[in-house]
Amino acid sequence: MDEKTLTPILLPTTTPILKEIIPINDKDLFYLVRRVKTTLDYPIHGHEEFELNLLCNVEGARRVVGDSGEITGYYDMVLITGRDLEHTWEQHDCHSPEITEYTLQFSPTLLSEELLQKDILAPVCGLFEQARNGLAFSQSFIATMVPRFEALTKAKGMDAFVQFFQLLDVMAAHVDEAHVLSSSVFAKVELLSESRRVRKVQHYVSAHYKDELRLQQMADLVGMTPTSFSRFFRMRMGKTFTDYLIDTRIGVATRYLVDTSMSVSEICYQSGFNNVSNFNRIFLRKKGCTPTTFRDHYQKKH
Repeated sequence: MDEKTLTPILLPTTTPILKEIIPINDKDLFYLVRRVKTTLDYPIHGHEEFELNLLCNVEGARRVVGDSGEITGYYDMVLITGRDLEHTWEQHDCHSPEITEYTLQFSPTLLSEELLQKDILAPVCGLFEQARNGLAFSQSFIATMVPRFEALTKAKGMDAFVQFFQLLDVMAAHVDEAHVLSSSVFAKVELLSESRRVRKVQHYVSAHYKDELRLQQMADLVGMTPTSFSRFFRMRMGKTFTDYLIDTRIGVATRYLVDTSMSVSEICYQSGFNNVSNFNRIFLRKKGCTPTTFRDHYQKKH
């Protein structure tokens, strides 16, 4: 197996997701629309195109991207570059009489692979990479972006071209003011560490997440002592191996909940958990709701 290619976690899919048809043709650089609305009622959907959404006056709304659900502040801005990654904004507790929404969409092939390898575009390439799981930006940064979006709605010709790339460049420079949304398993994204040893562990977990995996076993896999491996893995991944394994299993479970009609107990065992009560407790801690509530919410929004 090539260590640069992660074995995908393949799950059955029985629930189709609504697919949005984006009005972009081969001659368009991007599609940008500004809407003023009173409600957020668009169903959960996905599409191949990259999308950047900025909303104003949406405090109390609920944003769903993949298996992430968060309550929004006055502003909300999310970049999604993951193919068909499910997303929507729900009314929830938002009582704003007037919501302003900017939606910017463009083709994944707008910038060729060769062009993205150029040093000058390295930050933008990194931005796109992180946004495969959905990337939500801070309130203070979004406030500075509203005038840029407003200006872009009025720009034409080369001015629109320049403003568009300046917008991406500014976002890339402030990516540290954003946080990742969906889990990688749910988003069907393969995120690989630069470390050969960590990649080896990622490969193994991807193929054996249903099995009982112990720290000693992983340490032996990469030729380290358990103590050294624990310290090394946490330094490289920002979380313990146990947390990484749990996050992987929860990602598998959320995908099953959305894409299949399997019972919660079946999903529990198929995801690598060996106790339904423990599965429910961990799911609630990680996702803020029970597995049943998570599934019901998705089904209502389809």
